Amino acid sequence: QVQLVESGGGLVQPGGSLRLSCAASGSIFNINAMAWYRQAPGKQRELVATFTSGGTTVYVDSVKGRFTISRDNAKNTVYLQMNGLKPEDTAVYYCNALPHILPWGQGTQVTVSS
Repeated sequence: QVQLVESGGGLVQPGGSLRLSCAASGSIFNINAMAWYRQAPGKQRELVATFTSGGTTVYVDSVKGRFTISRDNAKNTVYLQMNGLKPEDTAVYYCNALPHILPWGQGTQVTVSS
């Protein structure tokens, strides 16, 4: 079964940028939609961005214009470029399919704070 490993998180000041990566242990070519999710302390996990095999991208309103999702099927990797980060973006970020049919990875912590 495909395993997911997220990386690229860290501590960044408001307005800063990070690029998250999600490496899959197997092929994601046949998975129609890959997505990034996040879970802030005390909150439910939420869907942040989706990238379909057809190239369609969808974002939650709160990150539109700031985040960009992409995928490289040849490298079995999904990325999330995050610009203009805000304190409310602080969360653990996970990737998975949509729906989330794969085992969850450990996630990567993103902290936005001055």
